[in-house]
Amino acid sequence: MNNKFTRSLHISKTEKESFFLWGPRKTGKTSLLKSLFPDAVNYDLLKTDVYAKLIRSPHLLREELLPISEPQLVILDEVQKVPALLDEVHWLIENTEHRFALCGSIPRKLKRGHANLLGGRAFRYELQGLVWPEMGAAFDLIRLLNHGYLPQHYLSEKPKKFLRSYVGDYLKEEIAAEGLVRNLPAFSEFLEMASFSDTEMVSYTSIARDCGVSGNTIKEYFSILVDTMLGKWLPVYRKRPKRKISTSSKFYFSDVGVVSHLCKRGSIEYGSELMGKAFENWVFHELDCHRMYSETYYDLSFWRLTSGIEVDFILGDMEVAIEVKSSNRVRSEHSKGLQQLKVDHPEVKRCILVCLTDKKRQLDSGIEIIPFSNFFDDLWAGKIMESD
Repeated sequence: MNNKFTRSLHISKTEKESFFLWGPRKTGKTSLLKSLFPDAVNYDLLKTDVYAKLIRSPHLLREELLPISEPQLVILDEVQKVPALLDEVHWLIENTEHRFALCGSIPRKLKRGHANLLGGRAFRYELQGLVWPEMGAAFDLIRLLNHGYLPQHYLSEKPKKFLRSYVGDYLKEEIAAEGLVRNLPAFSEFLEMASFSDTEMVSYTSIARDCGVSGNTIKEYFSILVDTMLGKWLPVYRKRPKRKISTSSKFYFSDVGVVSHLCKRGSIEYGSELMGKAFENWVFHELDCHRMYSETYYDLSFWRLTSGIEVDFILGDMEVAIEVKSSNRVRSEHSKGLQQLKVDHPEVKRCILVCLTDKKRQLDSGIEIIPFSNFFDDLWAGKIMESD
């Protein structure tokens, strides 16, 4: 299988602005920067000699770059390892014409450590796992939902070994080594418990009871997952409610393969009980990446009544409502949430049910039934959101 993917995240080669490039581990940030900027000056802080030199004497960055009169793109990979470098970068941006690519996977350490985040002097990009337009002929839905979105894992014939190593390295190198938690065994157990909440509203109390820690500790642990880019919250849509709505957010892990490993799922196959949540995680992944990569940044939320009636995703301010079903036989009850949403929010512009059928249909109610392949073609072509 071809291991070359053309990534959909656009980073300009001609812009003069510096930028941060964040993303979960192994999404391909370093490879992307090397392919875009092969002639850049590169400081890789994973190299022990480079790290030792700059953590001891951050000013050496300035002293080494000042003699270079021709403007350069300077890559600082794993920049969170030496936060003091950002003060030097700040000075160099103000006093030279060098441009900086600041790359890493733990913005938490910089934000919580009150590091210099350059006060608007650098753009922010995020690189996530593989998305629909990047995979092309290499796409295999069952492979994707079992292996996950990370390029190396998706291509591997032994994904379980890679996923086990990935989670172990995350705990060892990002959580323990960076001192993000005091009780590593409790956090490790939390990871497993949290994986069962993927695509669901989270009960801090229930997870705290299972892990033997406080609810506040569980809240902090979830914030670590977000800040280390291992997951994201999906807020509930709160505008103009006609009836009592739920107020809790849902949580989505950034990679479905990691979820499968943590909660020890079996193999995901068509028609299996595990297919639904994995398929929903993938749709969230595509929507979240699309709004970032397209730079439209539309709001993404879900709608749920306290009675339990729910619609999986709301795009923008009721521009589009999306229900996700991992079925190739759509029945009337599958559209119940969308039907109820249209009653409570008649202003909704489009209601779409994304599923595994092979043909588009439209119900008498106006609800569109769209196969996932057609939906993602339209999404990335800018045909789903009017603001694209």
